This record gives sequence, C-alpha cells and structure tokens, in this order.
Amino acid sequence: MARIEAASLLPLEVYARERHAYRSRVIAHKKLRTVHVGEHVTLIFEDELTIRYQVQEMLRIERIFEEAGIRGELETYNPLIPDGGNWKATMLIEYPEPAERRQRLAELKGIEARTWVEVEGCARVHAIADEDMERENEEKTSAVHFLRFQLEREMCAALKGGAGLSVGIDHPHYRASVRVEAEVRRSLLGDLHTDDLV
Repeated sequence: MARIEAASLLPLEVYARERHAYRSRVIAHKKLRTVHVGEHVTLIFEDELTIRYQVQEMLRIERIFEEAGIRGELETYNPLIPDGGNWKATMLIEYPEPAERRQRLAELKGIEARTWVEVEGCARVHAIADEDMERENEEKTSAVHFLRFQLEREMCAALKGGAGLSVGIDHPHYRASVRVEAEVRRSLLGDLHTDDLV
C-alpha cells in the first residue's frame, strides 16, 4: 500500500510558501477524480496526492510540527490511500438548504452501502463504507462517507483492456448512475496495480 512518510512532508514554513501553487495543482488533479452521481451526490476518488494535501492542510491548520502529532495524522489519513486493488472515495451528499438536507439525510439512511462501481462485463461492486467510524445514527445518515470499492483481478484486467466504467446508487430514495468519462477513468486506472495482469 502506498503510504505517506513523515520525512516526505513539507515543513510548515515551506508549505506556507508553496501552498497556493500546491493547492492549484491538487484542485486540477481532483477534477480528474470526481464523479457526480445524480444532482446531489459527489464521489471524490482519493489517491496519494489528494491525501497528502489533506495531511499538509491539517498540519497547517492545527499548527502540528511535533513528531507524535504528525504520526497521528498519518495514522488517520494513510488508510484512505488506495492499495492497488481498490478505489477509495469520499462521498458527499449535497443539499444546500438546511431543512431539505435534514429531511433527505433522514430518508437516505444506508445510501453509502447502496453505492456501486461496475466495470463493463463484470458484476457490480458495492461500497464498503465508513471503516474508520460509524457515520449514521437512528435518525439520519451523514453528509460525508468514506467508501472502499474492492476490485477483483479480472475487473482490473478488463479496465486495463479498455472496458468501460460506471458508478451508481441504487437506494429506494435515490437512484442514479453515470458512465465515467474517459479522462477520469484513466486517472482511476492509475490507482490499480495492473502490470502483472496480461
């Protein structure tokens, strides 16, 4: 699994100088890793760069420079980096108006487990959600979830061979699917270790 090591992080003062350019680079990169599923759900597929940015931002915001604090942030964020046989995504459920958001989050309990990816010619893979902590209670689901899509070898091989990719949600109160654009598909293919799949 790709891991971010403490020694590879920019010191706070260096990051402060380079933050604007770094942030611009990450925003452009995230555009190639973002999939909108219907009007109200967005999946941002994480990788080493997006997670590195999150770590650097947390260190900056919290003014963390001691070794133990940095290690704690890395222990939190490193598991969100895909390990070569999966995709990991942040799921955002977006309703701008607070009253509607409360109502919809109550209706959408369990949506995270009904989110799927499908490689053309293969079975759907439903998300394994929120392995870090429970993000749903008796009243509602959370507006943010962390998802893992574990892929089989044949799925990785099919993608390497040019198979299409779709992402969708099959929930009683939210049904939507989308075919992933070629540029995003190429970016996501880079997360998979397919060199040995011939």
